[in-house]
Amino acid sequence: MEALNHKLNALFESWIGPRDHRVQGLLLLDNYPPTFALTVLYLVIVWLGPKYMRHRQPYSCRGPMLLYNLGLTLLSFYMFYELGTAVWHGGYNFYCQNTHSVEETDKRVINVLWWYYFSKLIEFMDTFFFILRKNNHQITFLHIYHHASMFNIWWFVMNWIPCGHSYFGAMLNSFVHVVMYSYYGLSAVPAIRPYLWWKKYITQLQLIQFVLTVSQTYCAVVWPCGFPIGWLWFQISYMFTFIILFSNFYIQTYKKQRGLRKQKEHQNGSPLSTNGHANGTPSLEHAAHRKLRVD
Repeated sequence: MEALNHKLNALFESWIGPRDHRVQGLLLLDNYPPTFALTVLYLVIVWLGPKYMRHRQPYSCRGPMLLYNLGLTLLSFYMFYELGTAVWHGGYNFYCQNTHSVEETDKRVINVLWWYYFSKLIEFMDTFFFILRKNNHQITFLHIYHHASMFNIWWFVMNWIPCGHSYFGAMLNSFVHVVMYSYYGLSAVPAIRPYLWWKKYITQLQLIQFVLTVSQTYCAVVWPCGFPIGWLWFQISYMFTFIILFSNFYIQTYKKQRGLRKQKEHQNGSPLSTNGHANGTPSLEHAAHRKLRVD
């Protein structure tokens, strides 16, 4: 593990430059192996968890899920608000911002982005709840890819570029998570669940987020300010993987199911009622609400 840490440090220092020593001492950031080990543990649980639950009854988890989603909603709002006010009052340049500017602003952004990095560890619980509730169909490649990669990528962000132009994607994602986790918190209450109709718009919001992040990242390529160009191209490429995977998820979940619903209506000669049910059977749109949580 120590050899891995040294090799990664040498690789990134040759690519991006020296590590940012302002993050030294922050939890989990001094060495990479703990982040890597936690990711491996996550993947092992993803693999073994469904096997363990195969012959067991699913757990409800309603209370813990309500608290979990409420907690992440509040944390996401804090990160969105704190990043927004910090860069606004600190005079950050939208088009390109290097990692060394106003010391007080940089320090404030670093502290918030550490919480953003740590929140990616907390969000492993999304998958664990799926396992405990035996919602294994929601544990897709996109779901695992997103959770495992974000936690690791943000370890490197925090050690080399923990402020400056790195703020925008995290701020935007925190806003999306306010909307998303508040939705899932409400959906944990059975009496409210039938009235939650805006799930598909969360996926649309996520896609808008990725496009905006690519656009803002590319600004720093066109108008450079000293922020590592190599990392900017990596982030653009990484965002495109999400655009492709989330677009596919959206098409599979909503567009195709809408076509199947219309086909079913035509065959039955019975339109859906205004409450989203037909002949007492939950609509496909409502069924889609229970599908993958990916971001």
